[in-house]
Amino acid sequence: MGTVLDSRLMEAVVRTARRLAAVALEFPVKKKSFRNLAARAFRRAAWVVDTPEPPKCVVDEFVTQLCYVNAGIMERGNVQSFEYAIAHLSSSAPILEIGSLCGLSTNTMAHFKRKHRKTNPLITCDKWKFQQATEGVVPTHVGDSPVLMEDFQRFARDTYIRNIQMFSATDLPYTFEMFSDEFFAAWRSGIQAQDVLGRELQLGGPFSFCFVDGNHTYDFAKRDFLNCDAFLEVGGFILFDDSTLLKDGVYKVMPGVMATGRYELIAMNPNHLFQKKA
Repeated sequence: MGTVLDSRLMEAVVRTARRLAAVALEFPVKKKSFRNLAARAFRRAAWVVDTPEPPKCVVDEFVTQLCYVNAGIMERGNVQSFEYAIAHLSSSAPILEIGSLCGLSTNTMAHFKRKHRKTNPLITCDKWKFQQATEGVVPTHVGDSPVLMEDFQRFARDTYIRNIQMFSATDLPYTFEMFSDEFFAAWRSGIQAQDVLGRELQLGGPFSFCFVDGNHTYDFAKRDFLNCDAFLEVGGFILFDDSTLLKDGVYKVMPGVMATGRYELIAMNPNHLFQKKA
């Protein structure tokens, strides 16, 4: 009886905290300090939920070998989240990847599409701009090396193209050289755009799965979520990379996703995989 009561009480607390977090964010700007404080407190309360068990870890030989030769940064837990989401897609709507780098996660998702016989188009966007402003100055070289940043970025882009042509040749993704804000503006307008391989694609419509791995600052990650949310179909999945790293801003977006009340946390492995419920 006590367990049932505790469970009901916790559910009531979470529901109330989510509502209060949403309300707190609507306070006028002149009450910004209170708004931020209240939102932070209520979001932390909403975060006190029992985390579901992550999808079962499966060792995949192709992905293991791919990681040896395809440059990139991929949290190994994402592999299981990729496979879980792709295996459970409920429609043929496109899959979106924000941030492609050298194609490691792109080729991994394409592999799971083949494995689970999914025909959903895989669409990615990346500008391959890695400059980090230091004291207002954009570096022209990579560190203190003689390598020009411009050449470094071009190399990464060319490496990506070579990698997808090697490992996803039978089902090439559509990749657009755009920042995510630019991509969503184009997607929302429904234009016909040309990808990095020179192919034309009519943009627009829902997504079945979004992988958010672009700019990791809070403002960018929040916009990526809001843009994905606008097009993600009910039943679709969204995975956030580096969502538990305190040094990045992505983790600050997670309580807000939960506070909407429209997403179910499927896994933290360690990154957050959600499924849209409404």
